[in-house]
This record gives sequence, C-alpha cells and structure tokens, in this order.
Amino acid sequence: MTAKKVIFTGRVQGVGFRYSVKQLALGFDVVGWVKNLSDGSVELQLMGESDEVADFILEITDESDLAGLVKEHHIFDIDPLENVRGFRIRH
Repeated sequence: MTAKKVIFTGRVQGVGFRYSVKQLALGFDVVGWVKNLSDGSVELQLMGESDEVADFILEITDESDLAGLVKEHHIFDIDPLENVRGFRIRH
C-alpha cells in the first residue's frame, strides 16, 4: 500500500473538480478524500496499491477532462491514511 497527497493548482475550484475526482475514484481501487484549500488549490489524499494510485493520478492529470483545468500538480508521499473507507469530498 502507498499513500500520496497531491496538490492541484489551476482552474480547480468552482468548476466541479472535486465532484469529478470523486466520480473518477469509483473506477479505481483507492480510498481517500479531496477538498478545496483556502489558496484556491485542491488537495487530494489517497491510498491504495502503488499502480492504482499512480493510474488514478495519471487519469486526473493527463487522461480525463480535468487535465485541462490543472495547471500544476505536486505529489508527496504521506503516512498511510487511518480509518478511511471509500472516497469522499471533504469540506
């Protein structure tokens, strides 16, 4: 298992980005959450098998309609997520 935090910048708030990320997550074997940050960026934290996590991030940044909204993304290794089931939007 691997856990990652991804910070997305660009036109990622007010455009349904978090909802779309949640919908994409249904196609991957990952758990985690996504939320807006006060600086206008979006934070994603997720955990799963390395390939699933990498493929999910790639789907967001390169292959889905969301790719056009993302100006930059930065990926960080984090400690495993605890007590997280499924994938949700945090407020």
